Amino acid sequence: MEQLKITELYDLKETLAAGLLEKFTYPWEALSGIGAYIMEIGATLPKERYEEREGNIWIAKSAKIYPNTYIAGPCIIGERTEVRPGAFVRGNALVGDDCVVGNSTELKNVILFNHVQVPHYNYVGDSILGFYSHMGAGSITSNVKADKTPVHVKGASQDINTGLKKFGAMLGNHVEIGCNTVLNPGTVVGQNSNVYPVSMVRGVVPSDSIYKDREHIVPKEA
Repeated sequence: MEQLKITELYDLKETLAAGLLEKFTYPWEALSGIGAYIMEIGATLPKERYEEREGNIWIAKSAKIYPNTYIAGPCIIGERTEVRPGAFVRGNALVGDDCVVGNSTELKNVILFNHVQVPHYNYVGDSILGFYSHMGAGSITSNVKADKTPVHVKGASQDINTGLKKFGAMLGNHVEIGCNTVLNPGTVVGQNSNVYPVSMVRGVVPSDSIYKDREHIVPKEA
């Protein structure tokens, strides 16, 4: 499924995770390696721009970390990124430049490309969010199936068993997720697509689409 490939979803120039992602075909294949990759590159980050903190945490000196946040390693917080009050970064989080991690937002085992916004009451786990993607207030990635079986990515013509019990969502570049939306395990949203507020999304949303509901996914007008 060509549209699910890393090369179709992401601009690798917009993340420190390029060295990890370029090893794989599909983005979810990189999820198990995020923590080790952060450990590998953390020590190479320029000391004039990044501060190393106890617990394998590297935070850009230009980042703004508000009081009352919790950040666990391994973790990288990029330049000019804001981590707002009440944020809970549980580790294995590679957060890019110019991002917003908002109040009461929780991150766990994620890659956030540059300019990603998860600004209000979001849960993002076992997921990869592309360049300039944005999750509206209260939208979350659900990363474990109720029956705890491996997650499948279900497209129109193919079903891929990822073998992963924890897999949230893969959002391509410039994806907009409406407020209070649930992205079910194994969701992939292609580049430049929008999801209506209060949606429940499962499977693949093609690039350049508007997701109104499962039966109404329409192409964007030029």
